[in-house]
Amino acid sequence: MQALAVTDDAGAVLSTGWLAKAEAVHRQLRPCLPADYCARMAMIFANGGRMAVVVDGEALLAVAIWRVIENTSEGRRLYVDDLVSDDLHRSQGVGKCLLGWLEQKAVSLGCDALALDSGVQRAGAHRFYFREGMHIPAFCFRKALK
Repeated sequence: MQALAVTDDAGAVLSTGWLAKAEAVHRQLRPCLPADYCARMAMIFANGGRMAVVVDGEALLAVAIWRVIENTSEGRRLYVDDLVSDDLHRSQGVGKCLLGWLEQKAVSLGCDALALDSGVQRAGAHRFYFREGMHIPAFCFRKALK
């Protein structure tokens, strides 16, 4: 099992094969992604998003979409848009492998923090994040505009 970058630091896709395989796992978290997954991801990558995956041989086990953000409260942070392990491979170290890769990437990019949001209904994911040393520093408020 190993974590790999699917995009480079500029957002160019390094492996269209892994990008294509990522779709099925990514949809486990985001079933409402548009039908043209690759076009949507190209827009995400053009706007600063990056992708990493965990693979075992030819099997793709987990996906993360991340970006670097500068803000006034945390400085430079690696923000994880999405982190999902395949349902069939949860609790097998896959998420830990991917979160470890993201943490190393954050350090290499000079980030002050690694951050993500997680839906309130995802209790299992929250237990995992707490075990991995993450904490809840604030409430996150949203107002839907569409």
